[in-house]
Formats: sequence, C-alpha cells, structure tokens
Amino acid sequence: MSTANPSPLWQPSPERIAQAQITKFQAWAAEHHGAPSHGGYAALHRWSVDELDTFWKAVTEWFDVGFSTPYARVLGDRSMPGAEWFPGATLNYAEHALRAAGTRADEPALLYVDETHEPTPVSWSELRRQVGSLAAELRALGVHPGDRVSGYLPNVPQAVVALLATAAVGAVWTSCAPDFGARSVLDRFQQVEPVVLFTVDGYRYGGKEHDRRDVVAELRGELPTLRAVVHIPLLGTEAPEGALDWSTLTSADVEPVFEPVPFDHPLWVLYSSGTTGLPKAIVQSQGGILVEHLKQLGLHCDLSTEDRFFWYTSTGWMMWNFLVSGLLTGTTIVLYDGSPGYPDTGAQWRIAERTGATLFGTSAAYVMACRKAEVHPARDFDLTRVRCVATTGSPLPPDGFRWLHDEVGEDLWIASVSGGTDVCSCFAGAVPTLPVYIGELQAAGLGTDLQSWDPSGKPLIDEVGELVVTNPMPSMPIRFWNDPDGSRYHGSYFDTYPGVWRHGDWITVTSRDSAVIHGRSDSTLNRQGVRMGSADIYEAVERLPEIKESLVIGIEQPDGGYWMPLFVQLAPGAALDEALLNRIKQTIREQLSPRHVPDEVIEVPGVPHTLTGKRIEVPVKRLLQGTPLDKAVNVGSVDNVELLRFYEDLARKRG
Repeated sequence: MSTANPSPLWQPSPERIAQAQITKFQAWAAEHHGAPSHGGYAALHRWSVDELDTFWKAVTEWFDVGFSTPYARVLGDRSMPGAEWFPGATLNYAEHALRAAGTRADEPALLYVDETHEPTPVSWSELRRQVGSLAAELRALGVHPGDRVSGYLPNVPQAVVALLATAAVGAVWTSCAPDFGARSVLDRFQQVEPVVLFTVDGYRYGGKEHDRRDVVAELRGELPTLRAVVHIPLLGTEAPEGALDWSTLTSADVEPVFEPVPFDHPLWVLYSSGTTGLPKAIVQSQGGILVEHLKQLGLHCDLSTEDRFFWYTSTGWMMWNFLVSGLLTGTTIVLYDGSPGYPDTGAQWRIAERTGATLFGTSAAYVMACRKAEVHPARDFDLTRVRCVATTGSPLPPDGFRWLHDEVGEDLWIASVSGGTDVCSCFAGAVPTLPVYIGELQAAGLGTDLQSWDPSGKPLIDEVGELVVTNPMPSMPIRFWNDPDGSRYHGSYFDTYPGVWRHGDWITVTSRDSAVIHGRSDSTLNRQGVRMGSADIYEAVERLPEIKESLVIGIEQPDGGYWMPLFVQLAPGAALDEALLNRIKQTIREQLSPRHVPDEVIEVPGVPHTLTGKRIEVPVKRLLQGTPLDKAVNVGSVDNVELLRFYEDLARKRG
C-alpha cells in the first residue's frame, strides 16, 4: 500500500504549516502540557491517544471552553460504552456557538443561498438576537431541559436559530429534511416524542416548489406529545390553524439566557440510515460535541474567524450539525438550500465562488459527477479563496483526487474524510500540516486511536481489516433513545471486540499513518478468501463513460458457492452489449483482481439510495436472498422504493 504512491499529490508549504492552528496548538501544548515539541503530527497524535486526559484538558484550555461549574477530572470511567467525560462540569453549547457576536457583531455569521445563488447574510448580532427571542418563547411554552424539539426544515437560517435556541434552553434538538416523507419522519420523531415541531409549508428544489403542508398535517396528527407547532412560510402561505408564526416568536430584542447543563446532557438526536428496522436514535452530548467539534473544526479543518465554511448538506444528515458547529470557531457558515446540480452540474462551485468559501465540503459522488460532466471549476469560477476541498459520504476515488488537483488547483488541500453519524465527527481525514497522497485519508484524528484489526483482534498495517477505535471519544453516543438496557447500542459497535468500537467499515492503515477506506464491512465482497470493498469496484467501473452508477452484491449460496452480480445503470444512449460487458470485466480484472470479476452484469433502471444518498447494499443483498421487501428494508428510509421492487422480482425469478 505505501509503495503505491511514492510521492504526494500535494504538500503544504512551510508558511502554511507554520500558520496552521494545529502547529500553534502543538507548541503551546508542549509548553503547558508536556506534548512533544518535535516529530510533527505523528508525535502529537501519539501523545493525544497515550495521554488522553491531558490532551482533552489541553483542548478545553486552548479553545477557552467556558465551564459554568468546573469538572472534577477529565475522564471518570474510561470503559466503552459508558466513558464518563468531565464529570461535575456544566456548560452550554449554544453559548459557545454565539460567542463571536461579542467581537464580530456586524460580520455575517450565516450566508444563506437558495437556487438563485445570491447570498443573503445574517449577522452575528442578528443571529444572537433571534436565538434570544426564540429561547425565551420556548421557555414560555413550558419547554424544559431534556424536552425534545423537532424540526422538519430545509437548510435555512431558521433551522440554525431553532437548534441554537433549543440548546440554549437545554432541550434536545432533532431534525429531518422536508424531502423525507411522513412515514420516514414519524419513524424518527415518534421515538423521541417531541413537544415542539418547527415546520415549513414547503421548499424549492430543482427549480420547482414542493408543497409539504399535507405531510405537516399528518405529522401533527401522529405526534401526540406536541404542545406547539411553529410555521415558517418559505412558500409564503398562511400559518395553519393552531400553529404559531415564526416571525412572532423571533421578533423580541432580548439577550439569550443559556441554561448551564451537565457535560453529558443530551444536545441532539441523530438517526442512522435505518435501512433495516427503525433508524437508531443516536444521542450525543452538549459537552462531547462541543469539545470534539472544536478539535475537528479548529485544529483539523483549521477554521477561524477569517474563514467561510460551506458544506453541501441537508438537515437530515450529520454534516448539517457539523456545519452549524463552524460557528464555534467564529467562522461564517454557508447554508445552501437547493439541488446540488441546479441549474447545472457546476452549481456548488458557483456557490463557493459567490460566498468566498475557504473550506468547501461536498460528496465524493458530486466530485465524480463533475469529472464525468467535464466541469472545469477553476476555468469557469473564481475559486482563489478555496484552500481546502473536503469530501465524505463515500471514499473519494483516486481519479477524484487527480481531477480536483488538475481542475480546481495544484495548491489545493484535498481532505477526504471518514467518520459517521454515530460520532458526528471524523475518525480520519483532514490534517493541514501533512501531505496528501492519492486515494488516501491523511491521518487519524487527534485523540482517536484508530486501528485496522483482523478477526482475532490483531492490529494490521498495510492490510485491510475492520475499522476499530480502541479508546473513547467525547462525541460517542451517550446512549440510543428507546434502548433502556443499552443492548442495541452495545450490539451496534461492541459485540465483535468487547470494549472496542467496531464501526463496520473496511480500512487499511498504511505504514505512513494514512488510511484508505474500502466501504462497509458488512457488504464486503469475499471471493475465495480475498476481501474487497464495494467502493473499489464502483471506482473502477464508473470510470467507463457508459456507466452512470453501479451496485455490487456478494451472496453466499446455500451450497457453499458465492454469487456476485454487478448491477449497472447505463448513461443515456448506452447499451449493455457484448463490447461493454467485456470492457467492464476487463476493467475489474486488470485494475482490481480477476477474482472479483462479477458472475453476471445486469442492467437496472437505477440504484437505490438511503435518504442521505448512500447506496443501499445490505438490504438489496437480503432481497436477493429471498427476504420479503418489508422485512429487508425500512421503506421509509429509501429514496425510491420502486427500484427495490426490481431486485425483489429478480430474486423471485431466480428462485
């Protein structure tokens, strides 16, 4: 693995390394906390996992975390699950998110962009005022610490205000995007029993208006715990009967009151994709998210008050919560509400240009779509302010690295990052002081003891294994909602290797401490003992211009055999003829391995995804094994259920 990329694609300049926050942090931590002053990032990382307590204490001091009451120690119980962080401490996440209002009152905290691509600023002082007004109104409605407040909202400033006001009160935020249907939303919100629901009348996407008033009416009928519904008229309609009007609740000029809550007090509930059974309702804490995101955004992403942070996301994905946390570093965050490719594939680059984004985050799929559509970002847009393009959602293929380097900028820091909703953060990815190698994540994050393990729990270097984290992280779930004995939480991460977090991804940790993610380990392709992640196959096959998207499944047969079909959605005008079949097989044989040439290549009308855009592999595998559709997948979590019927029919025909 390490010899495959002898020279880096990009290397930070000495000036860039010297100016990076992480460099300054290391020098300060060496002076005050015994961190190594030499040896660069590798030495700092080793110290951060060996001296976990000291490292996290240093993070809270460096970022001046304001504890309302002090902590007794950094880490009480260290066991996983159940690690106890900063016992005795109280604080408030929203208070930290609004701190920059003191020094940057008139600067933009938010830049809101819709499909017109014209940015609308919301200043720090205005954001703080609205949060103050809404928090007071929530208290007047009887919302107490620990109550759940839900949002059925697109990526608009009102969603940020609602989250921060909820956190200020000490209540627990949870949100879904308005493209989710009623059943998907209820599968999530009914678990947590919200007392307030923030809703829109509809949203605009792909140049069209989508009215959601019927869905909102259904949600109101099916959520009996609601005490109040707040109407946000994005499409300009009147508030429905019994609903409160957003503008009334946010009109007062009052200072926000921040409830000091225990460090492990719940901040928000996120949801797993829920492709099988009900989505897991993942609870993360105010303090855990605060310190993890300060580390991730302030040190790894190198964000400060000079930056503008844009990540293409929706409120139904953890990256939205991560984006909002950009406020913790005093950074202006860019909220884009619209289609990623409207009016054309270059849309996200245009938004980066118009908002002066310095860190632009997107999906690996978007990068590859731009490459295929022959978009030329640097030629067509002024991207001189963009110093980092970060990608997640799936591994960025090597061709994606090369394309960003060639088409966006040779001095571009490319950060492919990987983490999970489960921790609302990254296990590995961006390090501003390290080189970038094609196809690799730069390194594991500080305080994260990331390893690759074989089935017996032996660490592997330069070999594919299970992604594990062997020490606790502050943003690991405090629990799952609706999991009184903790068995579902334990079963999700700790059944395979007791006391060690197993994430469910295949990873290679290289001998230079970088990482390669190969896709989900539960949908891994295992031919004659040779394991390969599905991401490797997608990367190779989707280079062919005739293939729009693909899905590969490996199925153990009852007779001990193994059936591995490759499903392909063709580009318009393409045909799955003998020539294309041969090219697909030849591509896999030559670029990956002859063992992973598919048994069949089957044309499909489309590839099903979760609502957050991930290909659905395991449920399709279950359908092909004969599991009925309603048992194989939670249909509310899928972008197009009709596509799944194709795979169900195929299983029936194959017997």
